[in-house]
Order: sequence, then structure tokens, then C-alpha cells
Amino acid sequence: MSVMTDNRNAGLRRGRSAVARAISLSALLLAAQLPAPALGGPNEQAKRIYERIAGVPPSAADLQTMVNDITGQSGQAGLLAAAAYATNAPTFYDVTLKNFSMPWTNRDATVFAPLNDYVATVIGMVRDNVPFNTALSADILYVSNGAGLPAPSIANNNHYATAEANGVDLMSTLVKTTQSATYGIPTAATAGLITTRGAASAFFINGTNRAMFRFTMINQFCNDMPALMDTTRPSDRIRQDVARSPGGDSQIFLTNCVGCHSGMDPMVQAFAYYNFDSTSGAMVYTPGLVQPKYLINATNFPWGFVTPDDSWSNRWRTGPNAALGWSPSLPGSGSGAKSLGQELASSQTFAQCQVQKVFQAVCFRTAQNSTDLATVASLTSNFTSDGYNLKTVFQQAAAACPGS
Repeated sequence: MSVMTDNRNAGLRRGRSAVARAISLSALLLAAQLPAPALGGPNEQAKRIYERIAGVPPSAADLQTMVNDITGQSGQAGLLAAAAYATNAPTFYDVTLKNFSMPWTNRDATVFAPLNDYVATVIGMVRDNVPFNTALSADILYVSNGAGLPAPSIANNNHYATAEANGVDLMSTLVKTTQSATYGIPTAATAGLITTRGAASAFFINGTNRAMFRFTMINQFCNDMPALMDTTRPSDRIRQDVARSPGGDSQIFLTNCVGCHSGMDPMVQAFAYYNFDSTSGAMVYTPGLVQPKYLINATNFPWGFVTPDDSWSNRWRTGPNAALGWSPSLPGSGSGAKSLGQELASSQTFAQCQVQKVFQAVCFRTAQNSTDLATVASLTSNFTSDGYNLKTVFQQAAAACPGS
């Protein structure tokens, strides 16, 4: 028997144990909240669930095991058991989760990019049931212990690109470590996915670091900046580089520019000590020293805000964007990327966005009708009450729409 077969069988044995735990009283109570899925026979339901989670058709043995799960327990419990089994397929990690998270790592939002540390960390967090509300703040990194790989480096992506080229099984080879230990970043400067090399190379490079905030909103809040515009916030912390009379018309600033910058600029200040050096290929962190990019184009409006440090403030806690559901247990201000990541990932919109993305990935459509919206609302409630376990969201979403 090959090593890969041994690993797969061990994974399936662990999966059977996970299934047993999943079909506990609490899981049954959660399942009872979900809308009933469309009808279909056990074989059809099992096949759909497996294909949507694993991305490939099930083997005859896998199909029979899932059919037994579905028929052996009543209603939603059987579907949940089958879905839990499917999340132990290696392709759930190597294909489904990779394609799920890869668009978050580049400006083109494409899946056609090499494996990187950002994607590997998402996959590892899901596999290990790491609370996903720590994804924007934790000192966390996943690397592969596959044979023949170059060491992970803050200066290049060779470790991950080689792992992908070699067809390394991510489910069995990913190992949890820290950015501070692997990349030498101070622990206080780590901010989960934000400070991975994959994110830094895409969103801290050049510019003004506003890209990191904007793409975090797109990828983790499911909203681009135009949808978050709020012209009622004070403009005193908008930087000097934003002209107050673009094209000689101050109304453009007051009715358009201020809508994004008045909320964004005070939060982007959290990234004031970060940059990506395209020459060295590494993220740069300069504690206590504001990056020059924060001070460019000062003559556009000399009386604008001059960034002194990395302190930030969330002015969206009041006004229209209070509806994003900010946590009352956090102060809404702080210093650095880690505390901003905690602020963002503690919001209700962050949780809802993760569920919306999973629903679309598993059900092959965005939530459209009242049934879909009810499913997303229920899954979001379950997600936040279940320790932000994203793997469970995949299982529950697949169980809720196996016949659609």
C-alpha cells in the first residue's frame, strides 16, 4: 500500500470520528434551523454533496459510505454526516479550498495564480478548525513538509510554487507555524492573512497602502468601496495626496472622494509601517517609521493630514456603516495592523461574507431568493456561535442545497 493511500485511509478514519462528533445534539439543533433542501434520492444527494465539496466525483466506496450516512440518520442529520465525510477528501483542500481562496490574493481576482502562503494558510486553518475570525490578526502561517521543497522564505514564493508543481498533498503535508518564526516578522506586526507574503506582494506594493484596505473589503467584507461610501464622516484625517478640488470642482470631493477617504484613511493608517520591496521580494516593516508612500503628493492639499504613526480609528462605527455590525466589545481604535484585523474580523459583515462565499462555492450560485437568504442567515448565525469554524459552514451549506 502506498504512502498516499495510507495517508488517505488515516484521513478517512479521522473523518469518521469527526462525523460522529458532528452529529451531536448541538449539530442536530443547528441543522434544524436550516431550510429543507430540494428532494432527491440518497445516491443523487450523496453524489452532489461530494462533488460540490471535493470537486470530483466520488469513488464507489465513498458514495456508498455517504449513502449509508444519509439513510442511516433522519433528515438533515444524515446529510450533515455525508457532508462531513466529504470534507475529508484530499481534493477538498487541494482543489476546492485553493480555488476558493486564490482570488483573494491578487488584484485580478483570478484562480490562475501559483499557490502561495496566503492560500496555504487558509487551507490549513480550515483543515484544523482554527477560528476564522483570527484570520486577519493571528501570528499564523502554514508551510508544507513535503519532500524536496525549498525552505519557505519571506523573499520569494518558491516553497509554495514548488509544492504545487510537485503535486504535494496539502491535506496531509501542511504544518502550522508562525510568521514571526518563519519570516522574522515581530509578533506584534503579524496580522494573519494581511501580512502573508502573498497579500503583501499584491496589496502593499507601490501605491499608498489603500489597496490593502480596499481589497480586504472586497475579499472579507464582500463590498467594494463605492458600496461603503459615507459622506457624513469628518474629513480631518484624509491625507494630503487627495485633492480637495479635483478638476477645480470642490463638489466632486465633497460628494464623492470624501465618501471613501473619510472612513478609509483613518483605518489605512494601521499599515503605516508596512511596504513591499519589489527589489528584495520581501515585505518591509519599519516600526516607528512611517513609510514614505504615506507622505507623497503633499502639495495636492498641503493642509491635509500628515501621518505621524500607525494609530487608526474606525469612524464607520457611527453613521450608515454602523450597519456593518461592529463588535461592542472592541474599542474601535488602536495601533497597527493586528488590532485593525481584529476589529474587521469581529464584525457581523465579516462573518456573513465568509458564509456568502461558501454558499456560492458549494451551491454554485449567489444567494438569490428568500430560501437562499434564509439559509445564509442561518449559516451565519451558526458560524459565529460555533467558534467561526469554516469547515462546518462548507458542510452545512452542502447539506442545505444538495438537490438544487
